[in-house]
Amino acid sequence: MAASSMCRAGCAAGRALLRGPRSSPALLSLTRNHGAATYAQVLQNLPETQVTTLDNGLRVASEESGQATCTVGLWIQVGSRYENEKNNGAGYFVEHLAFKGTKKRPCATFEKEVESIGAHLNGYTSREQTAYFIKALSKDLPKAVEILADVVQNCGLEASQIEKERNTILQEMQEIDTNLTDVVFDYLHATAYQGTPLAHTVEGTTENIKSLTRADLTSYIDTHYKAPRMVLAAAGGVSHTELVDLARQHLSGISYEYKEDTVPILSPCRFTGSDVRVRDDDVPLAHVAFAVEGPGWASPDNIALLLANCIIGRYDRTFGGGKNQSSRLATYAVEGELCHSFQSFNTCYSDTSLFGIYFVSDRMKLDDMMLFCQSEWMRLCTSTTDSELRRAKNILRNALVAQLNGTTPMCENIGSHLLNYGRRIPLAEWDAEIAAVDAATLSEVCSKYIYDKCPAVAAIGPVEQLPDYNRIRSSMYWVRV
Repeated sequence: MAASSMCRAGCAAGRALLRGPRSSPALLSLTRNHGAATYAQVLQNLPETQVTTLDNGLRVASEESGQATCTVGLWIQVGSRYENEKNNGAGYFVEHLAFKGTKKRPCATFEKEVESIGAHLNGYTSREQTAYFIKALSKDLPKAVEILADVVQNCGLEASQIEKERNTILQEMQEIDTNLTDVVFDYLHATAYQGTPLAHTVEGTTENIKSLTRADLTSYIDTHYKAPRMVLAAAGGVSHTELVDLARQHLSGISYEYKEDTVPILSPCRFTGSDVRVRDDDVPLAHVAFAVEGPGWASPDNIALLLANCIIGRYDRTFGGGKNQSSRLATYAVEGELCHSFQSFNTCYSDTSLFGIYFVSDRMKLDDMMLFCQSEWMRLCTSTTDSELRRAKNILRNALVAQLNGTTPMCENIGSHLLNYGRRIPLAEWDAEIAAVDAATLSEVCSKYIYDKCPAVAAIGPVEQLPDYNRIRSSMYWVRV
């Protein structure tokens, strides 16, 4: 089974849940050193996001920060969720070919032209989004936009390049399958969303990669790369007026019409409480991920669940602090030597999400680690304390601000936000929502999604001692007398 990258699918989803217009009064006293801006000042002085929609439906969004560099990219609402069993992996294949030359620029010419301006190109494919972006000097914005437009509208898809990338992808899939973190998250999606496109891996199957033709890839692009599903986003030293003019010049030709039989439809998800276990006693450690179904991107409950994530926290034996970390689960893990690492996650999609915990543990500690993880979940549902909630709010605020460092993460947030929410949500708005969550609200939201719910479980390695599914399910509630 090919494994999708958790970092692409999961982290990209988490990063997009960032930003916000007014700060809480309590933040006004938070200062750093003399000469440094307060947190409240940062919230109030972030650049405004300007958005313009072209006649063909393409949205152009930018933030001007006056830097000497900029990042500009195209975010497209398409990923493996829009694929079927026959063409699963087509989007990942197209992404690999995107920077391998266009009809106007053969591969060698393309690479030399990009290098001549010192630009950095990148892209990724997830289950619901595909992105192509360039980081360059601000003065080279026109060239960057022109290159992106050429890539999206005139991808070469040369036969020689297709065969070369086919072999490259097959090698990548073999390497990814050795990363048990990626594999266990693919299995988690496969068991949680059985029979739906969300169960597909981003990379597709080996059989599909071997059989996909140029016609299949061309059909994929023609079907999904439509202007209303695209956002041209930019951050850094960019002028919005200039960006809109460049978009009109180079991207107005992207069609907004679909053929009647090729309209992309987002298939509804269907969460299934079940488990999948791949026992391999030759693997030194067991990798386990379990999750319940959470809400989609636009749900107001996501802030409370992000705070719950921060309370559960994450731990690795290489961390300092040990049992003195604020996470109670980390304390239990250290004192009982329950695991090598764990992390809480919330992987969001349009209409659903996976809220869960992933841990790596010795085979004889699986039962205890699972017990403590679920006990912490039950405690979130029944007895969240004010002190740990305050810590969680500080952790989340710090994470939100940290992800504003650099034009690339800012550009990514702009593009993802417009696809996920239809607008760029400012950091101060997120901050106000964080401040509004109290302990009772957090427990109420956690009870809504966790308490007495059927989880999905995926495990790989020496997993014989992992409790059977009925025991795991019975620990999703506490008997109260």
